[in-house]
Amino acid sequence: MTTAPIRSRLRIEGMDCASCAMKIETALKRVPGVTEVGVSVTAGTATVLHGDEVSDAVLAAKVNALGYQARPEAGSAPAGDPAPGACDCGHDHDADHGHDAHDHAGPAHDHVHDHDHDHASHDHAHEDGPVDRPWWQAPKARLAGAAALAYIVAAIAGFVLPEWRDTFFPVAMLVGLIPIGRKAAAAALNGTPFSIEMLMTVAALGALAIGAAEEAATVVVLFLIGELLEGFAAGRARASIRALADLVPATARIERDGAIAEVPAEAVPVGAVLVVRPGDRIAADGIVLSGASAVDEAPVTGESVPKEKAAGDTVFAGTVNTAAVLRISVTAAHADNTIARIVRLVEEAQSARAPTERIIDRFARWYTPAVVVVAALVMVLPPLLFAAPWTVWIYRGLAILLIGCPCALVISTPAAIAAGLASGARRGLLMKGGAVLESLGGITHAAFDKTGTLTEGRPAVTDILPAAPFSEVDLLRLAAGLEAGSSHPLARAVLAAAESVGITPPAASLVRAVPGRGLTGEVDGASLFLGALGPARAAAGGSLDAELVAAAERLGAEGRTVAVLLVKGVPAGLLAFADQPRADARAGLDTLRGLGIEPLMLTGDQIAPAEAVGRTLGLDVHAGLLPEDKQRLVTDLRAGGARVAKIGDGINDAPALAAADVGIAMGGATDVALETADAAILHGRVGDVAAMVQLSRRTMAIIHQNIAIALGLKAFFLVTTVLGITGLWPAILADTGATVLVTANALRLLADGRRG
Repeated sequence: MTTAPIRSRLRIEGMDCASCAMKIETALKRVPGVTEVGVSVTAGTATVLHGDEVSDAVLAAKVNALGYQARPEAGSAPAGDPAPGACDCGHDHDADHGHDAHDHAGPAHDHVHDHDHDHASHDHAHEDGPVDRPWWQAPKARLAGAAALAYIVAAIAGFVLPEWRDTFFPVAMLVGLIPIGRKAAAAALNGTPFSIEMLMTVAALGALAIGAAEEAATVVVLFLIGELLEGFAAGRARASIRALADLVPATARIERDGAIAEVPAEAVPVGAVLVVRPGDRIAADGIVLSGASAVDEAPVTGESVPKEKAAGDTVFAGTVNTAAVLRISVTAAHADNTIARIVRLVEEAQSARAPTERIIDRFARWYTPAVVVVAALVMVLPPLLFAAPWTVWIYRGLAILLIGCPCALVISTPAAIAAGLASGARRGLLMKGGAVLESLGGITHAAFDKTGTLTEGRPAVTDILPAAPFSEVDLLRLAAGLEAGSSHPLARAVLAAAESVGITPPAASLVRAVPGRGLTGEVDGASLFLGALGPARAAAGGSLDAELVAAAERLGAEGRTVAVLLVKGVPAGLLAFADQPRADARAGLDTLRGLGIEPLMLTGDQIAPAEAVGRTLGLDVHAGLLPEDKQRLVTDLRAGGARVAKIGDGINDAPALAAADVGIAMGGATDVALETADAAILHGRVGDVAAMVQLSRRTMAIIHQNIAIALGLKAFFLVTTVLGITGLWPAILADTGATVLVTANALRLLADGRRG
């Protein structure tokens, strides 16, 4: 009987880029019994699918041999069980997202993603310490410092004792080169022969052989400093994601046995009651049981204005209670709260590579071997064919060898993608991978659902038409008194309208709902009836004023729900209700149009209310649609050459979300928003769709800049090296310097996230 494969998860410290992940992935795949490997740079983890003959200790030892620090996480689990922290959302994070056949609502994946990287060249032996350790205490910093100190000592000693100069610099060089050489050998033995450490080792030893010891020592020091700077820059991007987790407080105050107890936040169970004081961060997702306060949701949604919360409202972990004490019933465990899921989503999203990154990977696979061949030809051909000096051309060939590592090129895309995803997450804009982030910038049409997407998703009073001798205040006051004890959406709309103008609902008695007719009761001793036009006509004995009937029919034709209030059987007037557009809907749609994107509405709602919203927002409307109709319309648009983003609630819009180039879930259904479509907006701003597009386009612009920097510097130094203008140390700057430049350029996206 075949034993089920086991999934193990390793926590790895010291990864700076996707190519570092590839070195680990390549090594782990060479362990007998390992079938699949997935490595996440941002999460700092490797997930391995293997047989029971492979232990976690063996896997960790293989990673440690490469110069990283690895330790097993939690317990191993059968492959059919969700891995700790794994995305269980049914979404293929490694898909190319061409959306020809993807299914957002499919079953959860049990496999470990093999990201199919091929760039076996940019493979630094990054060995940063724990993420909470200062950068200057990391092993990489200590090595760079030791090499720099040895170089300074050699320079001073060589000045004092010039006859020993040729001895001092080789010794100083070995301080840094020996660790580099060990890492090069480890990488080669584990399937990565063309690592930057190997190229560095060959170039330094070659320079030493032709008498350029001082320059070889200089290059080693510059290389180590460049590696340190690269690790520091990459660490900032990594920390920006992990900082999200720090939004949740370490402890929580819960009600227990009639008293308040302070417990670790991770120990708060579902169903516990939190007591959150003003100024405290909320420690868990939950529903308000009692209390009314304003909650600052900016850490989760990016919304700058605190939201009023009262009994029945949902609150998120990591948000800040600002005004009064709230009692909150916990609805999600610590590992499943909104912040934890955002962190998990963004970490996993960075494993799903963008199409541009795939192209760069394929190019990088051939780039280093090609440059090694060019370097060998530069060393050999001029001396053989033209009797040129061997030492000169060997030196130039060695310099070209250092240009052979495509470090900056390989990291140019994932660094920008990681920063873009992190920037979006900090603004409540979640995208499941680089492919999604890249695709968003190219959309031409945005197809919106109506209810809860373009509109608030709840009715509001739009018209108050009193009949003499009643006034608007009279009409609203009496209706509010009748509705005061009801939780019906229309009742809440009446009460909200009354509150907005300072009306206190009067006490009502004998209130009861009459199925199919409306609501009856008494206020101030007068009998009241509130219902639709037909039942109101019957209750009034058919004596409704013709003008009132005409007004009700006109409002109904405009898509509004109309209620008639009778006082002692006499019409007091009309109240009309409609689901109103979101406050920013028009501005958000106009921004999309300014970006060259055509918005339209696809809704299952009735034609009249849908067209009323469409007229207000200036949209083409397709109403009365079934889910399959929405899917067909999206498919037809794509068949006509459009690139379509579908924006909806993620449930009844699932077929259309799956058919679109990019599916975006928006609205209050946070679970759906985090687990269905390609992207999610954590709050209800229509303008955030345009913000996603703008972030995508800015990210792609930075990627193109990074590629130009990486290739431009390589090409420049390749030409100047062949011409003899530059030598070894400028060549190493072409690698490490360019890598630092492209990483720093990508980090500009994080600054956008802070401003957002």
